[in-house]
Amino acid sequence: MRQWTIEKPEQLTFDTVSKLNVRIVAGRLAVLASDGPPTLEVADIGTPPLIVTHEDDGTLTVTYKDLTWDGLLGWLRPGRRETTLTLTVPKDCPVNAGVVSASAVVAGFESRTSVKSVSGEIVLDGVSGEIHADTVSGDVESRGLVGDLSFKSVSGELTVAQGTPRRLRATTVSGRITADLELPPTGHVTMNSVSGEIMLRLPRGVETDVTIRSTSGRLDTAFAELRRSNQPGARTLTGRIGGGMASLSATTVSADVTLLKGEQA
Repeated sequence: MRQWTIEKPEQLTFDTVSKLNVRIVAGRLAVLASDGPPTLEVADIGTPPLIVTHEDDGTLTVTYKDLTWDGLLGWLRPGRRETTLTLTVPKDCPVNAGVVSASAVVAGFESRTSVKSVSGEIVLDGVSGEIHADTVSGDVESRGLVGDLSFKSVSGELTVAQGTPRRLRATTVSGRITADLELPPTGHVTMNSVSGEIMLRLPRGVETDVTIRSTSGRLDTAFAELRRSNQPGARTLTGRIGGGMASLSATTVSADVTLLKGEQA
């Protein structure tokens, strides 16, 4: 095992990285898939220093001494813990990334990716495989999603652009959910919100079973195939679009749900 204490801008190169753990507080974080040698570049750093550990099994950990993964969402400490860093590792490397208020971009990975944020914005660009994103108030944007995405937040928003998910599960209290999806035959989408609006767009030629429910929110759809039922305390839109091979469900308490029709898939 090797360990470094980073107190100033610096660049490190590693022989192999089989797993990445990175946790920072404020600033900017970029974690990028690359075919080149794994690297860490710190462009700016405050205090205290970052601790970098490279285990014999290839596990690379970048964090502050007192910032743990399990305690990230409840973390609060004084000091200027602001850093700007970029990590490049292989695309099949599992990634655990956590920030408090920092913004983060995670791009190009194909294995298991986990991100946590308190209030920092997270961008997932071209990430496939198994993806978990948990925030308190931080927003998450996914571009070119392929694979499984699980999103949980209190008030953070989720935006999915050009997504082709096998599984998409989103749960929020008041955060808005916006998703532009192309559902494969085995695609399964489940969305739950208390007061956060849900807006979905599916292509005209989609084949999916749809179940949308709300206690008091308004339900709108551009798909004439869906049947509407309005009962006291239970509003629903249900039905089958096309062959109905995929499945889509959305449930809210007071939030509106809108299902739009996009271009032909």
